[in-house]
Amino acid sequence: MAIKSFIRRLALALSCFRLAESGNVAITFAFATLPIIGFVGSAVDYSHANSVKVAMQAALDSTALILAKNASTLTNAELQADAKKYFLALFTRPEATSVTVSASYTTEGGSAVKVDGSAKVPTTFLGVVGHDTITVDGTSVTRWGSSRLRVALVLDVTGSMGSDGKMNALKTATKNLLTTLKGAASNNGDVYVSIIPFNKDVNVGSAYKDADWIDWSDWEDDNGSWQTSTSCSNGGGRGRSRRGRSRCTSTQEWVPDNRNRWNGCITDRDRDFDQTVTAPDPDDADLPGGQASTLFTAEQFDDCPVAMMGLSYDWSAMNDKVDSMRAAGNTNQPIGLVWGWQSLVGGGPLTAPPLDSNYKYQQIIILLSDGMNTQNRWYTQQTPVDNRMYQTGNGSGTCANIKASGVTIYTLQVNTGRDPTSTLLRNCASDSDKFFLLSRANDISSAFEAIGTNLTKLRVAE
Repeated sequence: MAIKSFIRRLALALSCFRLAESGNVAITFAFATLPIIGFVGSAVDYSHANSVKVAMQAALDSTALILAKNASTLTNAELQADAKKYFLALFTRPEATSVTVSASYTTEGGSAVKVDGSAKVPTTFLGVVGHDTITVDGTSVTRWGSSRLRVALVLDVTGSMGSDGKMNALKTATKNLLTTLKGAASNNGDVYVSIIPFNKDVNVGSAYKDADWIDWSDWEDDNGSWQTSTSCSNGGGRGRSRRGRSRCTSTQEWVPDNRNRWNGCITDRDRDFDQTVTAPDPDDADLPGGQASTLFTAEQFDDCPVAMMGLSYDWSAMNDKVDSMRAAGNTNQPIGLVWGWQSLVGGGPLTAPPLDSNYKYQQIIILLSDGMNTQNRWYTQQTPVDNRMYQTGNGSGTCANIKASGVTIYTLQVNTGRDPTSTLLRNCASDSDKFFLLSRANDISSAFEAIGTNLTKLRVAE
């Protein structure tokens, strides 16, 4: 009202100048006033238009986010109708006229919804110089496929997971997480998941018995039998007879079992390759004793877990893999962790699809365990096993190597037995908010749900 009153007074004053006959001063003053009025008026009108534009942008951002939830299932006509409905409900500026809004959905370079809007804002001052409206517009893009996910689920299947309902809770929570991750993928390959069950060992699958990346030396030392062989020769005779008594000698020889007997179990690699994803070199099979080998070490472990599954988007097969898990054996978190990392980069039995430069990638390891480390290839005490995973004091070890590579680590301790909080798992997590201390088996589901939501949430990209 104050602005309108000012304009009326200003118009009256200008009309007086037009009718004035008292000389050139009034005319000169009137012309001098026009630029001042123009500058002041344009500032007021553009400020008002900018306020409308800010409100429009907020409405466009919210509309794009809402549309993204169902965009892949809508026809173009349905997408336009929903865009108009949501935008007009959010854009509450009645002074704006000629409001238009349009939306588009694309899958090139990842899934995206783009919403464009425009409107005209009436002017107050600029109308004097012929500009009755100012056009404002905006654009919002919500992307959720330009960032691809690769997730390694490193799951403790040791004997203690068979108590307090933990194994059943883990299976339910994992399958729910797989459903969430599947829902975040608009196209095959948007989300890959690997599953690495572990106890003291991991299982790569017995089909690889002839692979050149396996070190069989320990396995052959531990699996076989002593076999006796006898060799005889005739003794030399004297005189006309050269026939003498036979002389026989017996020797024992260690004969390794046929590798067909191997159940697929792998223990820790030679130190310090157990803390890295260095590619195995087949030539290491000929290294002299005492030298560290890059090869993966075969072991015949009676409680070998179910075989791991490399990166995949075969959701049905992953659910079957989860259902097949069983609880047995001691705890060796470092071997599960390093094989989770190995699944993200490939090597040995695992293949990681190449990264596409058109996309951004989130590479994640989710490590869940219910206890403290108890055994690896070399030790049966907690501290030295822990130190292979994270060396207290200097922060070295597998965890540090993984984080330095750009992979994000989530860790979960299922502490139904009121054990001490695992400093190891807390330190191994990428951030403090990525460590979960769970006191009940059913808490696994809520923790996995929180992680899944965090990994798949949409964001306004532009």
